[in-house]
Amino acid sequence: MAYEPEGQDREQRPGERLARLLRRWWEEAGRVPGGTRPTQQALASRLGIDQTTLSRYLNPRHASTAPPRVVEALHAHLRAPAGELERARELCRAVLEENNRQGTADHGPEPTGGTDTVNAVNGMDGVNGTEDTDGTEGMQDTDGREAPSQSRSQPRFRSRWAVPVLVAAAVVLAFVAGAVVRDQYASHPRTAADDVAAGAVPASGTPLEWPLLRKRTEDQYTRGRALQHLLMAHGYEVKADGFFGDETQDAVMDFQRRNHLPSDGKVGKDTWPALVKPVGPGADEHTVLALQELLHNTGQGGTEVSGEFTAATAEDLRFFQRGHALPPTGRADVDTWLALLVFQRPPADAPAYQRSMSPLPSAPA
Repeated sequence: MAYEPEGQDREQRPGERLARLLRRWWEEAGRVPGGTRPTQQALASRLGIDQTTLSRYLNPRHASTAPPRVVEALHAHLRAPAGELERARELCRAVLEENNRQGTADHGPEPTGGTDTVNAVNGMDGVNGTEDTDGTEGMQDTDGREAPSQSRSQPRFRSRWAVPVLVAAAVVLAFVAGAVVRDQYASHPRTAADDVAAGAVPASGTPLEWPLLRKRTEDQYTRGRALQHLLMAHGYEVKADGFFGDETQDAVMDFQRRNHLPSDGKVGKDTWPALVKPVGPGADEHTVLALQELLHNTGQGGTEVSGEFTAATAEDLRFFQRGHALPPTGRADVDTWLALLVFQRPPADAPAYQRSMSPLPSAPA
């Protein structure tokens, strides 16, 4: 029988419910005929993850959520009821959708002019984002009384806006077609930055913006380490510790000069697209490390940071891409890099494998 939480569990978030389900699988593994409950250390070894990560997956109070491949492996190793696998998969999808909505709300920039202006252009109510479907607000009948909202006025509203919307759509399509033709026959060489001038567009429709990194004394965690790994992939000798100090700034400025970018030592919308590289099987170690650092900290958890682009890395990447309206290719292009850099969770500390490498930040002068 599929596991269905009761009482207060029904009101818990999908991540907590998934963790409770996985923990019950582990606790009841010894009760299955012919089965024995493995220790978490032994189980983590079979799954190819560390014990700390597994403990987080089995702890409803922790934010980490097991990705689908780990859930499926746990189901097989622990001989959990067959009917509960699909339930676990549904919870995985629910967690990803929840993380996507939360990340978009936290990071999605508001368009210039405010939401009221944008909504007004699209025929939307500026307060709650709904269409003024009756089209009668502020109008009066022939007796001077305010006309009541009636459903028969809806077709009038739609016909009034149909032609302007179609005209606007035609203008946009013509503009896009012109831009494609221009880029196709332009004589200048294309760069990665040309492909992401406006940033990727997630499911919410709001373009993403490249995060800005600059010299600071504080640890900048995964984004900082990803930047440093990418610099190393371009031949610079820097330490991947997350601290954006003089060494990292000097490397950034030299990279900018070599690539004809403003040499200000800041990494933003111009420098990131030039730094990132396509990633897939056979990619160089430091580029893969940068990708895995970011992928591990997106909320789906469990990505091994090894520097080797494995089948598990590709599967985790496809899972991330599907959740952010990107083509699920299992390879990282510039749009995938942008989404990975934007949808990062704030870590409480450097990961265990990194702590011995992270020095204390020096006091400001």
